[in-house]
Amino acid sequence: MRTLLAFLGVLVYACSGVSPTSSELIAFDGSSAMRFAEGQASFGARVPGTSAHTQAADLIQTELERSGWQVENQEFVYRGVGLRNLLGTLAGTQGPVVLLGAHYDSRKVADQESGSNQGPVPGANDGASGVGVLLELGRVLPSNPVGCQVQLVFFDGEDSGGLDGWQWIVGSTYFADHLTTTPEAVVIVDMVGDEDLELFMEGNSDPGLRGGIWETGSSLGYPAFVPIVKYTMVDDHIPFVRKGIPSVDIIDFDYPYWHTTRDTLDKLSPASLEQVGGTLQSWLTKCPTSLGE
Repeated sequence: MRTLLAFLGVLVYACSGVSPTSSELIAFDGSSAMRFAEGQASFGARVPGTSAHTQAADLIQTELERSGWQVENQEFVYRGVGLRNLLGTLAGTQGPVVLLGAHYDSRKVADQESGSNQGPVPGANDGASGVGVLLELGRVLPSNPVGCQVQLVFFDGEDSGGLDGWQWIVGSTYFADHLTTTPEAVVIVDMVGDEDLELFMEGNSDPGLRGGIWETGSSLGYPAFVPIVKYTMVDDHIPFVRKGIPSVDIIDFDYPYWHTTRDTLDKLSPASLEQVGGTLQSWLTKCPTSLGE
């Protein structure tokens, strides 16, 4: 993440021009998102090149297909290691493209660990939480048409920066360099499951998009969205920022277990996941107005 990396998987959900009323919505379920996170974590640390990493990618593909998405794998090799980005699309949708992304890989070395145990990072929050939110959105969005074509992207190779010559955000960089369709907006979710969730605004994010998402969260009564810029991150939104695409990073970097062996499922809260996913679901119902179009 941030100075972290991303592998990718993309899921494309396009929307009709009709926005349902809130009473018609199938609501985002934080407990369901938590189960998606648990499924990933059950494999262990999803370090690129390991069986756990492959199992996590397969799980993402299976869940997307179960929810009605067509999944395309984007495979490439980086420093001798095979990486895999996943792209899912929902047939018959149209409108401006909004890309929602998260990374699913874990860090090989817990280099923020204070003790001698610097084994791989479990990545419950740093990886599985963001993917859990997107998979739950993938479950509910097909029944809730909005005015945009939503792409859910799952990036590989985000979190190995500074190890064995790796750069950060490898998967998202590769994806951004091979775009077949330019999105109108990109929203990244990373480390969003902390029980004490505080989402400060991120400094590299597009002010207009960022403000709209934070206002949506606040209007829903979610306390996690703090309308103050606190950090400037290198995360999966950066490759798109560099290409001039309005992008936002939703991240809680005040997480004491970041890059430690203690980044485990017991640190996650379904309520926190629901604040993020519920906000994004509501924000998308206002599309394309929410994009300033």
